[in-house]
This record gives sequence, structure tokens and C-alpha cells, in this order.
Amino acid sequence: MEETDETGTAGATETVDRTGVANELAELTERLVAIPSHEDETAAGDAIEAWLRAETDATVERDAVGNVIAYQRGPDGDTAPDGSDGGPDEADAVDTLALVGHHDVVPPAERQTTGEGTAGEYVVERRDGRIHGRGSADMKGAVAACLLAFRDATPPPGRELAVASFVGEEVGGEGARHAIDAGFVPNHALVAEGSTDYSKPGVTDVAVAHKGRRASTLVATGTAAHASEPEAGENAVYRACDAVAVVRELDAPTATVFGESVTGSVVVTKLHGGETWNAVPDRCTVTIDERTVPRDRADISRATDAVPGVEWTVDQDLPPMACRDATFADAALDAARAVHADRGLDTPEHVVKPHATDAGWLSAAGTAAVVCGPSEPGEAHTDTESVSIGVLERCYETYRELAEREW
Repeated sequence: MEETDETGTAGATETVDRTGVANELAELTERLVAIPSHEDETAAGDAIEAWLRAETDATVERDAVGNVIAYQRGPDGDTAPDGSDGGPDEADAVDTLALVGHHDVVPPAERQTTGEGTAGEYVVERRDGRIHGRGSADMKGAVAACLLAFRDATPPPGRELAVASFVGEEVGGEGARHAIDAGFVPNHALVAEGSTDYSKPGVTDVAVAHKGRRASTLVATGTAAHASEPEAGENAVYRACDAVAVVRELDAPTATVFGESVTGSVVVTKLHGGETWNAVPDRCTVTIDERTVPRDRADISRATDAVPGVEWTVDQDLPPMACRDATFADAALDAARAVHADRGLDTPEHVVKPHATDAGWLSAAGTAAVVCGPSEPGEAHTDTESVSIGVLERCYETYRELAEREW
């Protein structure tokens, strides 16, 4: 006898075949994980686009950089819920909820491919209730859960449901930024990055904030001289060390989002100066890793103000995220709690995520975003990467429950 359940408690209630969903979810995850996408995401995007066109009546878009974005059509099969043709140009007419993921991955380890190094197809294995392979946790399993929830959910009147899988998340959110520039700014978004086991083991929490990352460089310049006459030059390493001393005294930024504390950090990670043992160096670079928080950052410019001959440049700036809509944040948590309670699991919580995600770019553009997904701490970017099939089911149910809820 197949296990069934009632879902969509606040939306359209119907009987769901959990065994069938679990099998379909696992199979779609394995299909996506098997496709190499660390250098070229095209084939993975093709598979997602083809699935959406075959499995849904959605308006499906593939943009110039390879993002796949789809909008659920209304009951007549031809239009979005507001009577429009769907898509970002009509976003103001309805409240749009987007389920968001990405289909690029970091380079695989040698054991995760069928070829030497990173060449060849990706190895995918299912054992002990988990799917193993590069991208299984970060985040093709989550993309599969989003796709199925997008297909199966029946949103309430006045809500448009979208699903998006971006390229280039692992290299700074290139796909998300392109989509936003083209007009993809949904009212609300659930970004399906990892939030499992954050508050306690065995639950998938809802992150209402996450840190950003600002990578920057201090460049100290001086005057070269022979090391036997150091007074004839100006030692750039000394200047760099003076600047580092200022950075060490900076306060880490902090913020509070819906009662959850977010604490950033500032740390020097590299210092390089000089080319030979017998010359006073005329240049020294200092690399700084800064984890930013919503609405605050460390004042690194103090180092340039305090030390002459030092310049500061920002090399990468991934924005932090803070959910701007308490009602939506509570609705996401209520959906997660309903799914956990139905399965007899502990209660999830609002949490803070330490890693930057595409939710930061969406939040900066005006979207109210949360993060909720299957990846557990320590799973992503490892040579033993895997994802729990049971947690993927839980995420699918949470995404669908949220899509069907009124808030």
C-alpha cells in the first residue's frame, strides 16, 4: 500500500502520494547531478528547461546567460493569475513568489567524475537514503524539489508562482545579477540553499538573514633601496604591517533581524611584499576577508586614513540578506513547522546563515527573501558531497505548502 498524506493545509488540500513523489524527486535529482556544470552550465540548463516544458504549462524563459525562469500560468492554461502573459514585465500586477536555485557547481574532486581530474561525467550514487555526487547538496537536489513544488502547487488567487535556476552563483552571483538587471525582482523569494540542521539536528530551518562577503586588498607602496641602507628607502612591508594593525582593531559589524543576531568578521588572510632578500620592498599587498551584515560593515578605510602610502580596493562584494517582510518570514516558518509536525519531527526555527547566497542579490534589489533548503553544514563543496532523500521530500512539501498558503 502506498503511503499518502494530506498537504496544502492553507491552500488546495489534496491527497499526495509520498512514495511516488520521493521516487520522482530522487530520479530528477540524479539526472541533474549527473550533468557536469562546473565549467559550462548549458547542458544542466537544457535539462531543467526541457523538464519544465514537458511537465508544466508554465511560461518558460531562457535568457542570454543561461538562466532558466518559469512562471506558473493561471487556471485557463494560457495566462498568469492576473490575466497577463506572465513574466517579469507583469510583476507589479500580482504578488510573485519565486522558488530559487542555481545549477552551476564548484569543480568536482577526482573521485566524483568518470574521467581523470575533473574530466568526464559526474559519478552519482544512491545509498543509505542519500544521493552522492558533486552538486547533490549544493544544490541540484534543492532545484529538483523546487521544480516539483512549482509544478504541483496551486497558489491562492492573486499570487503568481515562479521558479528560477541561475547560472554563476558559485562565481559571485553572475546569473542572479543578470536576471535582476533584466527585471526579475519577485515580491517574495525562497532561495533553496542549505538550512538543514542549523538550530538542531533533524530539522530544516528558515534563515531570515545571512552574511555577505566583501573581499578587498590594501596596497602599501614605498621606495626601494638596498637592504644595507634601509634608511634610504621607505619599507612598504612596514607600512602594510601598520595598516594591518589598524584592521586588527576594527570592530566586527553586528545586526539583528527578527530577533536573530548576525555577527560579521574582518580577517587578514594574505600578506605579500618584497621580491628579494637584499632589497627594501617598495610594494606590499594585504588581502582581507570581511563577512558583512545587513546595514553595516567594518570601516576598513580607517587603515588608509591612518597610514600614508596605503590604498584600499574592493575586489568582490557579495551582499548580505535580511528578510524585509516579517509576515512572509513567519509564513515560511509556519509552512516548515507544519511539514515537520506532520512527520513527527522537531520544530524548526528562524536562523541566521553564515554563507552568502543569491538571496543577497535579490534582497538588495527589493525582494523579501528567506533561505530554506536541504544542504547540511559541511556537505557542500566536499569530495563526499551528498543529500538526504528524506530531507528533499521535506523541502518539496515545505515549498509547496508555502506556495499554497495565504499570508
